[in-house]
Amino acid sequence: MKTDIQIAQEAVMKPIIEVAKECGITMDDLELYGKYKAKISDAYINQIKENKNGKLILVTAINPTPAGEGKTTTSVGLGDAFHKLGKNVVIALREPSLGPCFGIKGGAAGGGYAQVVPMEDLNLHFTGDFHAITSANNLLAALLDNHIQQGNELGIDTRSVVWKRCLDMNDRVLRNIVVGLGNKMDGTVREDHFVITVASEIMAVLCLSDDMEDLKKRLGRMVVAYNYAGEPVTASQLNAVGSMAALLKDALKPNLIQTLEHTPALVHGGPFANIAHGCNSVRATKTALKMADYCITEAGFGADLGAEKFFDIKCRMAGLKPDAVVLVATVRALKYNGGVAKADLGTENLEALAKGIVNLEKHMENLKKYGVPVVVTLNAFSTDTKEELAFVQKFCEDRDCEFALSEVWEKGGAGGVALAQKVLDTLEKKESNFKVIYDDEKTLKEKIEIVAKEIYGADGVSYVAAAEKQLKQLESLGFGNMPVCMAKTQYSLSDDQTKLGRPENFNITVREAYVSAGAGFVVVLTGTVMTMPGLPKTPAAFQIDVNSDGVITGLF
Repeated sequence: MKTDIQIAQEAVMKPIIEVAKECGITMDDLELYGKYKAKISDAYINQIKENKNGKLILVTAINPTPAGEGKTTTSVGLGDAFHKLGKNVVIALREPSLGPCFGIKGGAAGGGYAQVVPMEDLNLHFTGDFHAITSANNLLAALLDNHIQQGNELGIDTRSVVWKRCLDMNDRVLRNIVVGLGNKMDGTVREDHFVITVASEIMAVLCLSDDMEDLKKRLGRMVVAYNYAGEPVTASQLNAVGSMAALLKDALKPNLIQTLEHTPALVHGGPFANIAHGCNSVRATKTALKMADYCITEAGFGADLGAEKFFDIKCRMAGLKPDAVVLVATVRALKYNGGVAKADLGTENLEALAKGIVNLEKHMENLKKYGVPVVVTLNAFSTDTKEELAFVQKFCEDRDCEFALSEVWEKGGAGGVALAQKVLDTLEKKESNFKVIYDDEKTLKEKIEIVAKEIYGADGVSYVAAAEKQLKQLESLGFGNMPVCMAKTQYSLSDDQTKLGRPENFNITVREAYVSAGAGFVVVLTGTVMTMPGLPKTPAAFQIDVNSDGVITGLF
């Protein structure tokens, strides 16, 4: 069995100028990053703004398990299947973070014969977007500490600095640090913190911005600290906006690459869904909708995180209306939710499947609350039996949910034709009546509790004292009308990653809340979710190498 990287390295890619030409993009509207990657110009994006929008299809999944669900693989394979059927389609995906690539989760190029390429470039430095975001974030941190050092004209309370430095790597020792040690010229001694780049507010800001003007407004609104009177201090007050925007000028432009079958893919932005809003950029999605009749996009982790934030944050802010949702599951993952050990997932077990399928059921129910037609797909494995597949299909159809099998990992676009046809039929027969799950006018606590009860299935919400105080302060400062971005473990519907399936009789515990004023939402931390992950005992980095010819090995 070939690895993902072997399949990707054997692929015959088209020069990106040819892929672009088939989309109607000329050389003048491309900024080339080598032969197979390019950024799309602002001029082209402005030129197609009046085009009619295509259909927007979201791909999401059940809660992730060690068995793997294949959400990105399905997104890519579905796009290839649309392409194979002669449809005008563009895929819109997130960029991978280096942290998971060298950690445990892996990259985000898809898998098997449903991948975007060049996969090594995508999973490593790509076009430098994440480096630009990291640099802009840390420039703001440097300007903030320099302002304090140079007389602190804004009266910043050094105990109330909320802006954190960032690094696109899993590095747990940077979570809590002390800066300013040394002599007087080395700055003010204070506690500081790092987050992973994909959790930086600048990542969220870039992904939610329509253009440079919008980006600069959002950057200016970002809260970096509070003064001695308890008032927020913003990036614009530090005169940081212009220099940050200059660093982000190229990163704001969507990246164009291709699938193994030469379907165009816009890959841009990459906030995590468990600690950020989990969607690719608004700019890339809107561009894809203007470029093609169909845009296939995805949201991170399970539907309780990625899809909820796609709907309640991204669609709300950007005025997007999804036309259909594809919900990805696997027989193996459902059996894992039913209590089967990872080593035994290849053995037929209808009893465990029946026990674990409640996780899929909850996600189906949740997605229907948004008024969008749902198609469930099983990402097929060779160990799946006919009886298991039939059980899942009947389960879905009994609940008035369309179903199709996906074999894209093994067969590429050809393995996704049945799914593509089911999605096309659904788009034709069922109208989307999309609506968000809560109104802007609700209080922050009301929004948190709606998500916790309606989406997670919790009985209620418990707030630690600090979180109670923070929420009250945020509302008093005028941030109460913002949506909430829930930071929660991806492995469970609850905030306890050990509770698989469909947990019952539990509360969600909120331990911290802070505003991302530039992004336009309030971040709510639950359970023990970390904004700077750590590496496992045996990280994926151990397997990665490059030979004397420059060929990378071990990258999945």
